[in-house]
Amino acid sequence: MPGIVVGIDGSPNSEHALDWAMGHAAALHTPLTVITVHEVAKSYWGGIPVIGPPDQPLLEKLQQAADEMTQKVASRLGDAQPPSVTVRAVSGFVVKELVDASQDADLVVVGTRGSGSFARLLMGSVSSEVVQHSACPVVIVPHK
Repeated sequence: MPGIVVGIDGSPNSEHALDWAMGHAAALHTPLTVITVHEVAKSYWGGIPVIGPPDQPLLEKLQQAADEMTQKVASRLGDAQPPSVTVRAVSGFVVKELVDASQDADLVVVGTRGSGSFARLLMGSVSSEVVQHSACPVVIVPHK
């Protein structure tokens, strides 16, 4: 997915990152991919994501929320729009999904803090992990 990838989680900081990414994609006339991740449990063996049928309704709800946030941000831009915007909701691990997306991207954008749990903060923030492992440049959009 060439162009700009932005990770969102529904928080005000991720909306700010989406706003920045969409404006930047419009200015550069490059595609924008919005990714939101339904974080799932890791299996005991090898850290494989545990995804089951109960995750599907949550994923659909997450997709709808991401679509709505993206439309809200796009409406603020008026005519200055990226050539294409793709919104993807996936089940898995946030950092892995963003790092995987960075393999084909020109830029990854994340906010400074999201709505993650305290346990995730103990393991390191998503933004710092993405910076360390991304295959392309990363922009961390600070909160207002």
